[in-house]
Amino acid sequence: MGKIISLLNHKGGVGKTTSAINIGAGLVELGKRALLIDLDPQANLTLSLGIPRQKVTIYEALRGEAELEPFTYKDGLDVITSSLDLSSAEMELINEAGREYILRELFETVIEDYDFIIIDCPPSLGLLTLNALTCSDYVYIPLQTEFLALQGLAKIKQIIDKVRFRLNKKLQIGGVIATMYDQRKVLNRDVVETIKKYFGKKVFDTLIRDNVSLAEAPAQRMDIFSYNKRSKGAEDYLSLCQEILQRTEVSVEA
Repeated sequence: MGKIISLLNHKGGVGKTTSAINIGAGLVELGKRALLIDLDPQANLTLSLGIPRQKVTIYEALRGEAELEPFTYKDGLDVITSSLDLSSAEMELINEAGREYILRELFETVIEDYDFIIIDCPPSLGLLTLNALTCSDYVYIPLQTEFLALQGLAKIKQIIDKVRFRLNKKLQIGGVIATMYDQRKVLNRDVVETIKKYFGKKVFDTLIRDNVSLAEAPAQRMDIFSYNKRSKGAEDYLSLCQEILQRTEVSVEA
């Protein structure tokens, strides 16, 4: 059965969508089969991969109008796309019975087909994010290595703790991903040290360096491995994915 990972940070611009795409693509490079879920009404993941508007998106599935219909982006990597329609989902589903479990039920039809399901959460802590956390095994928190990125960490941890207590006993913080890192900047180094003091061993050893290829890839509607396999961005995300596999295998054994 596949592991479900949510990428969560209610602050925008921290590399959340970039990480979701390239973790999925990196796991495929390492021989795994991955499904990306674009749960953000802005549909940045869908747009970044150049996927045209699909008849059935995550919005229609959440409303109960259809089953999940994965779009094959490339061999081994499928995507459940999003659209602006998703922005109305929280209002429309607010009175649904068991509304926190809708996504979990949808995954029952596809979870055996993938090694990993990776959810790109919206930059908010509403019903969509709650659905993602309720069905996830792990939460990964991407953090830009800047001062403001540290703000709100306590709130994120509080939400995760509440979901674990009330809705999903297996949920755990699987790791913190330091993004947009420049080792020449004292501030970046200091922020990484602060993150490590707060989260300890949860912080991944791999630091995602600030790399122009990571910004160029979505403009070309590609993941980093399809765009420039020799770039520092590809090197970093492949290393991160190796760490992810090590951690999840240890967790399964434990």
